Amino acid sequence: MIERTLVLLKPDAVQRGIMGRILGRFEDAGLKVVGMKMVWVDKKFALKHYTEELAKRAGAHVRQMIAEFLTTGPVVAMVVEGVNAIENVRKMVGSTEPKSAAPGTIRGDFSHVSYGYADKKKSPVKNLVHASSSAKDAAAEIKLWFTPKELHSYKTVHDVHIL
Repeated sequence: MIERTLVLLKPDAVQRGIMGRILGRFEDAGLKVVGMKMVWVDKKFALKHYTEELAKRAGAHVRQMIAEFLTTGPVVAMVVEGVNAIENVRKMVGSTEPKSAAPGTIRGDFSHVSYGYADKKKSPVKNLVHASSSAKDAAAEIKLWFTPKELHSYKTVHDVHIL
C-alpha cells in the first residue's frame, strides 16, 4: 500500500547540519518526498502537534518540554510517500530513546542520549526526528503541517520498480 507520513527534522538535526544525510536515507530506500519546508514553529503550534494524547501517555511535563524544544530552532517538515511508508520510516528512524535505537537507524547512528540522562538534566530527549506513528496520526499531522497545494505528485525511477 502506498502511504504518506509526516517526518520532522527537529532543531537538533538542523543545528547539527545533518539534514541532507537524513533525507538521503529516505531517498536511498526508495521513499519519495512529496512536500517539504523549513519552518520556525511557536509554542501554540508545537502543542497542536504534540497533542493531549501524548500528555496522557507520557505526562503533561513531557509534552510541554518537547513542545518547547520544537521551538528552539527551525524544523524541516516533510511528507514522505512510499510502500508502507509509515512503518518503514518508523523502522528507519529507530527507537524514540536514542540510546536504545539500533545501529543503522537514524537515531542509532546520529544520537545516543538516554531518558535517564535527559531527566537528570531536566531537558527533552534530543532525538533528531519525528515520524508519524500510525495512519490516523499521519493524516492529522500532514493536515496540520501542509496544505493540499504544498503536496505534489510526480514519478521517480523508484516508481518503475514498485508498480
